[in-house]
Amino acid sequence: MTVTTIADRSIHVDAEGFLTEYDEWDEELADTLAAQIGIELTDEHRALLRYLRVDFADQGETATLRRVSAQTGTPVKRLFELFPAKPAKKMAYVAGLPKPRGCV
Repeated sequence: MTVTTIADRSIHVDAEGFLTEYDEWDEELADTLAAQIGIELTDEHRALLRYLRVDFADQGETATLRRVSAQTGTPVKRLFELFPAKPAKKMAYVAGLPKPRGCV
């Protein structure tokens, strides 16, 4: 486990930069993480991030794109619009969660 500094805070991350400590995340950090990958968070983004955090706490793993879509009613196409290119990976990154299984 590596420690890095993001927004003047020490944060534990894995080799790919995903947070490894659930409790180190907050919405202010989410803004910084999103900005690092070129996303400006809206209320729609934040609702999805909150869903991911609650789902992770319940399930013990990061939700797949299909589960996010099915559980939130957000079409997959919309997820790609909000988190372009690799939405599952980007949502997990900004939500401070491990990379979802199956993401390369």
